[in-house]
Amino acid sequence: MSETSSPPAQGTDPFRPKLVTVLREGYGLRAFRADALAGLTVAIVALPLSMAIAIASGLGPERGLFTAIVGGFLISALGGSRYQIGGPAGAFIVGVSGCLHQLGEAGLMTATFLTGVILMAASALRLGRYIRFLPYPVTVGFSTGIAAIILTSQIKGLTGITLAGPEPAAVLDKLAALWAARETANPAALGLALLTIALMQAIKAWRPAWPNLLIAVIGMTLASHLAGLRVELVADRFGPLPRFLPAPILPDLRIEAIRAALPFALQFSLLGAITGLLSAEVADGLSGKRHRPTVELFAEGAANVAVALFGGVVATGAVARTVTNHNSGAHGPVAGMLHALFVMGFLVVLAP
Repeated sequence: MSETSSPPAQGTDPFRPKLVTVLREGYGLRAFRADALAGLTVAIVALPLSMAIAIASGLGPERGLFTAIVGGFLISALGGSRYQIGGPAGAFIVGVSGCLHQLGEAGLMTATFLTGVILMAASALRLGRYIRFLPYPVTVGFSTGIAAIILTSQIKGLTGITLAGPEPAAVLDKLAALWAARETANPAALGLALLTIALMQAIKAWRPAWPNLLIAVIGMTLASHLAGLRVELVADRFGPLPRFLPAPILPDLRIEAIRAALPFALQFSLLGAITGLLSAEVADGLSGKRHRPTVELFAEGAANVAVALFGGVVATGAVARTVTNHNSGAHGPVAGMLHALFVMGFLVVLAP
C-alpha cells in the first residue's frame, strides 16, 4: 500500500512526516516504552549487521555504524512510514564495493552525496507514488533476494572461515571462495553462532513476548567470554572502534568528481528508492497502515546527504530491521530514532 493505493484522507499532506502524525494522535509514556524496547531490540540487530555490511563492502566496520546512526535517525524522523528503519543495506554491497574499487573512498562519498540529492529531487517530483505499479510477486522476490544477500554475507563469520585475501562481493564468487577455504572453519565460532540462532528461536516459540534477539545476543556474548572461546573479535581484525561520530566533511564536489561518481549515484538512487519503498510496503502489509512515499523519498535523500558528510555508506530502508521493529511492538517513528541513539550509545560506551 502507498499513499496513492487508495484515495488519501482529506487534508492528508504527502510531505508530512509520519512522526508529526503520530505525535498529533497523542503520544504518551506507554507508547514511548514500546518504542524504547523496540528501538533497543533493533539496535542490537543493527549493530553487528551494519558493521558486517560495511566490511563486506570493503570499508571499516565503523562506516556501517555511522550510517545506522545518522541515516537511521533521519529516515525515521523525516520519513513517511511508522515502522521504517534506515541504515546500510546488503543490497548495496556489490555496488558500493565497485564504486570503492574504481573511485576510492572520496569518490564513494561524492556518489553517496549525489544519491541524496537525486532522491530529494525524485521526492519533489512525487515519483515515489509509482511504486504501486510494482507487482506483489516482485516485492516478495526482492525481499527474498535481499535476505539471500544478507545470508551469504554472514557465512564467513558464521563458520569462522579464514580467507587468504579479501572476501569477494559477488555472491557466486563469495560462495566459491568460502568453499575453497572450508577447512579453515572454526568449530567454536560455528557452534556459538548456531547456539545463538537456536536460543533466539526457542525464546520466540516459548516466550514470544520476551525480546528474544536482545536476550540471545547478550546471553551468548557473555557465555563466549566466560567459556574463553577462541573466536575472532571485531577489534582483532580492525582495531578499536572510534568513540564518537567524526567531524563532518563536505565531499569532493568538483565537476570532474561529480562526473565520475554520477553513474554510481544513479544506480544507488534507483536501488535505494526501490529498497526503501518496498521496505515501507512490507511494513504496511504487517501493520495495515499506509506510508507516504513522497516524504519517504525525501527522508532517504536527506539521510544520504548527511551520511556522506560523516563518511558512511548509502542509507535506505532495511526490510529485516523494519520487520523486527514492527514485530518488537514499535508504536511509531520514535522507535527508529531511538534505535539510532542506542547504536550511538553502544559506540560511545562499548567501543573499547
